[in-house]
Amino acid sequence: MLAASKVKIEPGRLLIDGQWVDGGKKFETTNPATGEVLTQIAEASRADVDAAVSAARKAFEDRNGLWRKMSSSERGRLIWKLADLVERNIDELAELETIDNGKPIFESRYVDMPMVVDVLRYYAGWATKIHGETVNTFETAFTYTLREPVGVVGLIVPWNFPLLLASWKLGPALACGNTVVLKPAEQTPLTTLRFGELTVEAGFPAGVVNVLTGGPEAGKAIVAHPGIDKIAFTGSTSVGKEIMRGASDTLKRITLELGGKSPNIVFADSDIDGAVKGAINGIFYGKGEVCNAGSRLFLESKSKDEFTEKLLGRVSKMRPGDPLDPKTRLGAIVSQEQMQTVLGYIEAGKSEGAKLMAGGKRVAVNGDKGFFLEPTVFGDVNNDMKIAREEIFGPVLSVLTFDDIDEVIERANSNPYGLAAAVWTRDVKKVHMVSRRLKAGTVWINTYGLMDASLPFGGSKSSGFGRELGANALEHYTEVKTVWLNMG
Repeated sequence: MLAASKVKIEPGRLLIDGQWVDGGKKFETTNPATGEVLTQIAEASRADVDAAVSAARKAFEDRNGLWRKMSSSERGRLIWKLADLVERNIDELAELETIDNGKPIFESRYVDMPMVVDVLRYYAGWATKIHGETVNTFETAFTYTLREPVGVVGLIVPWNFPLLLASWKLGPALACGNTVVLKPAEQTPLTTLRFGELTVEAGFPAGVVNVLTGGPEAGKAIVAHPGIDKIAFTGSTSVGKEIMRGASDTLKRITLELGGKSPNIVFADSDIDGAVKGAINGIFYGKGEVCNAGSRLFLESKSKDEFTEKLLGRVSKMRPGDPLDPKTRLGAIVSQEQMQTVLGYIEAGKSEGAKLMAGGKRVAVNGDKGFFLEPTVFGDVNNDMKIAREEIFGPVLSVLTFDDIDEVIERANSNPYGLAAAVWTRDVKKVHMVSRRLKAGTVWINTYGLMDASLPFGGSKSSGFGRELGANALEHYTEVKTVWLNMG
């Protein structure tokens, strides 16, 4: 019997211009652990998108409005207050995230939500530090630059880290003085809706933060809307390509944080026990529904047997469980559709000749109602197999072997994606050489998956472009203006 949720769940509405409105059509959001409907959610129409963009545009452009008149320090204090409110309601938000997404409450409560607070406070501090510079040109001129907000920003967030990835975008957008239209994934809208309530409670002026729930049609309307100046999107590479095409007609700027197929490279001279723990965390944290998951594990041949034995020993003890149980470390796949997608990849791995060493099946945790999968490990994998080339977005690990450095670097880079990578070795020279040659936006050394609000995150190739987090993210939410004063 699964634990019952203690949070009260209201039907979801749309936040437009500081007011909650019902919208027209409704859709259901479901608990992945039980298959049961949690509540009805409003589906934003094109008219709702128009209204939200109009509200955001007015809040941004109104010279007499509260947002334009607010000083940067006041804006920073407001974002900090929002962080305080998230922290005050952290247990509720964590539980909402878990019942809507299926991730373990341990992850929601002690990893995701604390980082939401940290990200908001980090960008609250940046609000007073966004500035231009004077430039010496001619004696008869006074020249300088201004760094100004872009305008109205559309933020489109996926279902794997619903509130955390929203904060990655909303923090820098608001710190720079923009207004936003935020759309969570239709599978996981609950924490974003509660977050919208907190923005109202914090005192953000009407129209500064608008929350629209809905499916692909709402997203397309946001992307195509001429009143939106920038799109920040995290999600699949295929949808990212659609967004690029959709944004081209209005020439709005975009940043895309897309998929990954990250190599996790273990040399024989590494701390094997530590690397085994890192490999497990790299693929099974978040049920493998993580863009930077270490889904390709490269083992140096001479340590393959020892590593594999220890890896499978630990995996054999992992069991999917009730996401609301604090002891659970592997929760429910986000939806039945995603579960079937992952099972399809497992069948593809077997049919292409990979050796199924662990898992591979659906698990009954709550009868047959929930969407649970065993942690799955394939051996004898080569780079040409579907499970080694495509992003599975589930708890499936592909194990490959190598014999020398040049070989593993070439094979690690021989993939459409370039989001993240990891290297495990005690050789400092080897670490730096391999890290420089890997085509990845982040390289972890003797660890996997660590994040900090001050460090940029993003990728290249089919993993997208632009950076989230850190000072680098601010560049995407500002425009630089040159001012030239003739003093001759």
